[in-house]
Amino acid sequence: MRLANFSLVFGLLIPSLALAEQVGEVDTVFKWLGPNHKIVVEAFDDPLVDGVTCYLSRAKTGGIKGGLGLAEDRAEASIACRQVGPIRINGKLKDGDVVFKERTSLVFKTMQVVRFFDESRNTLVYLVYSDRVIEGSPQNAVTAIPILPWPVAP
Repeated sequence: MRLANFSLVFGLLIPSLALAEQVGEVDTVFKWLGPNHKIVVEAFDDPLVDGVTCYLSRAKTGGIKGGLGLAEDRAEASIACRQVGPIRINGKLKDGDVVFKERTSLVFKTMQVVRFFDESRNTLVYLVYSDRVIEGSPQNAVTAIPILPWPVAP
């Protein structure tokens, strides 16, 4: 019972993050044992902004370690976010809010997407980068979506 209560309280304290849906993948290196190295493409919707979907491509390490979840994935990623419907902001946006986060090593490394709002240009900006407990990576990618009216079908 205590564990259930702790899980509920802990879940309420953590901001909601988007869940990714895999769109596709391609193999990049054949491995005799375990899965191949690959690039995966995932899609996720911004949990606070209706009408925005982001597409993230990133490397996944294969082999025996990759198959067991013990390998460390590379820090490189690419992102493209698009307006897919009328944009509606549900709540207060804070610059640097984490929209998506995924573990890319057993313990120390994560890949995350953060959102900024460029108010003077009325544009949402999304940044993907990888970080580590000790040292992060300067490799990153950015995409921007101007907030425009969505045409209504006749």
